[in-house]
Amino acid sequence: MEEPMSGPEPEAVEGDATEEPAGPGEAAEPAGPRPLGVGTTPTGQAAVDAPLRRLADADHLPVGGHLQVYEDVHRGLREALAALDQRPGPPAPSSPSPTPYDNRS
Repeated sequence: MEEPMSGPEPEAVEGDATEEPAGPGEAAEPAGPRPLGVGTTPTGQAAVDAPLRRLADADHLPVGGHLQVYEDVHRGLREALAALDQRPGPPAPSSPSPTPYDNRS
């Protein structure tokens, strides 16, 4: 005969399959995705803010759809960083051109 396990019972995590079903007179919580409520702070850079706003889409998807959202956001942020390398910076300082009196050659 097995001894019962001692110690505290594990706590149920919200949305966990181990939760007890609602009893009579209790309202069952709706099944499905629940928003995380994680906000983002606008950066003022449209190329960065647009992908970050896309994160809110994950709140309305089942967990299986989150990966696509995260990959889209990651791709958009990578593109924004890559675009920084493509922008022309300030012109490089030019070397002084030789004057007709310069006989250094």
